[in-house]
Amino acid sequence: MTDEVDVIVVGAGVAGLSAATELGRLGLTCAVIEAADRIGGRAHTREIAPGVWFDLGCAWLVDGEANPFTRIADRLGIPLVRDRKADFTLARHRFHRNGAALSPEDRRACLAYFDACERAIAQAADAGRDIAVAQVVDTDTPFATPFKGYLGAAWGQDIDLISTVDYASSEGSNDYRLLSGLGNLVATWAKGIDVRLNAPARRIDWSGGGPGKAVTVETPQGTLAGRHVLITVSTGLLASGEISFTPDLPDWKLAAVEGLPMGTENKVGLHFDRDVFGPEGRAYYTSWADGAVPAKVDAGVVGQDMAVVLFGGRHAVALEQEGPAALGAFALDRVADIFGANIRRHLTRAFPTAWSTDRWTLGSWSCAAPGQAHQRAALARPVDERLFFAGEATSIGGQGTCHGAFATGVRAAQEIASLRQDGRDAAPPAAAVPEDGRPG
Repeated sequence: MTDEVDVIVVGAGVAGLSAATELGRLGLTCAVIEAADRIGGRAHTREIAPGVWFDLGCAWLVDGEANPFTRIADRLGIPLVRDRKADFTLARHRFHRNGAALSPEDRRACLAYFDACERAIAQAADAGRDIAVAQVVDTDTPFATPFKGYLGAAWGQDIDLISTVDYASSEGSNDYRLLSGLGNLVATWAKGIDVRLNAPARRIDWSGGGPGKAVTVETPQGTLAGRHVLITVSTGLLASGEISFTPDLPDWKLAAVEGLPMGTENKVGLHFDRDVFGPEGRAYYTSWADGAVPAKVDAGVVGQDMAVVLFGGRHAVALEQEGPAALGAFALDRVADIFGANIRRHLTRAFPTAWSTDRWTLGSWSCAAPGQAHQRAALARPVDERLFFAGEATSIGGQGTCHGAFATGVRAAQEIASLRQDGRDAAPPAAAVPEDGRPG
């Protein structure tokens, strides 16, 4: 059977879900298909221990009150941890080298080095030099190691693969957290959206011949037809060839996909049977040994007896290939470097992520290659007024974030509606993001 709708939305991550919400508000019909057996995409929460939730993907409500999911959480009565955001800032970040905290003098030198790196990146970007971060920072210093680890976890790539312009364009701070998990919030918010699960797009046929002509999407559950298709999957999936296009995507669109490869940040949630951090130990750390790879450690900042260890880039991919035991051992070593070996006997569970091999994302988020920051705008451009694109990879400023993905879904829905309003079809006028993010 072939179903016919105004818009076929491919992917039920945050961008696809926000697009479906906005399309419904604008009076357009849509069908949302999702390859996985759940909604949310990279917003995914699991229970690591009874009543203790671990966000495998996005975890922070970036930009606090300005984040649409802050309003959504308040509307749904889901409490947020609003009073600990300062603990995630660099000003309060703690650094442990070779099993000991940096001396006050070394800590000041480390922060000064971080600040100098940030200025160098911003200056290169302001001058239009879209080059690798590694080309503008001093790597011949002991504090280059924690800086590399800090960026590797934040961007999912090593500094030789991060664009200065892309880095400088990113905005926002890690403000609010949810004890119940951001992935759970997304799932609760989107309960009213009809999504066909286990329905990966196999082929998208846009050969119909012009605006207003049908586009078809083939899935294992049947074929859908619509006037437009909105593609919200990751650049990793687009580059994999998992979805075929008839005709092929134009060269400029393929170049955009290639220029925005996926980075990998993996996390390991470590749950303990008691408070192993102590009242003064709950903080955000970078832990490393000379000659070894660093990691960031959230040591129960919001009150849970759980540490979340974060690391990215080549090392994260290599450990993932070694398997869960290697991921867990590395994470526990970094926490033991801070709190001592005795904590090992209190570990109840290690829960690692494996984003680079996740079939439906193939990475954590997009990271523009040096010289390719402009491709975010190209990826966002529609093709033939029938193929539209959304997702964090199409965001400039909110790339790699849940709220960035949300905004691009709304943006794409409004672009489609504006085409119809211009006379190709009738539709209500586009509007700003709804204040409460309420599904239509």
